[in-house]
Amino acid sequence: MVGYGPEDNHFAIELTYNYGIHSYEKGNDFISITVKSSEALKRAKQENWPILPGNKLEAPGGYVFQVIDEKQPSDSDPIQKVTLASSNLSKSIDYWNGILGLKIFEKTENSILVGFKENETKLELRCSGEAVNRGKAYGRIAFSCHHVEQVALSELIKEKKQTILTPLISLDTPGKATVRVIILADPDGHEICFVDDEAYRELSKPDYESEKVLDIQIRKDTS
Repeated sequence: MVGYGPEDNHFAIELTYNYGIHSYEKGNDFISITVKSSEALKRAKQENWPILPGNKLEAPGGYVFQVIDEKQPSDSDPIQKVTLASSNLSKSIDYWNGILGLKIFEKTENSILVGFKENETKLELRCSGEAVNRGKAYGRIAFSCHHVEQVALSELIKEKKQTILTPLISLDTPGKATVRVIILADPDGHEICFVDDEAYRELSKPDYESEKVLDIQIRKDTS
């Protein structure tokens, strides 16, 4: 899990490495992550990392980061938004705003920006004009909510006859908190996980020493 600060008030990105897998079929579902950080552009130049037109950086695997060339904020999350493709913007609005209850912060002819709070990372759904193909490299976006809200959400999704990929289930982590999750899918198949906030705050406490362990394991890996 990586990000610009603790998960209590920052968006985090989970990277999963599967031993023996050297490539993934990438779909057209993920468009970009937007980060406000002129410092990131400076670091890219220092490392001779290619900066594509429009201040875009491409991570290994082809994932695009759109960088806003402004000073990185210290009082809010530098990650501004995650942009996903939508094959039908009207259906996306009905689902994300109408059913899940995310607020609409911006709306254009071809996109919608939604989120739960003004000062948090937003989700942008952008009309791609084609069917969304998730390939085999897809992930999911996760939100936390209160434990009692998960049951109401589950009942609402059933009532609206929407997709539940994983019904409410408690997941054990040895030596750490047990967390309950429910995983949904929007009309384009984008996966959404709602995790109970109380337990997840315990599970997601920063473990900065783990970076050293990760570095050791990366050096050991020969797959």
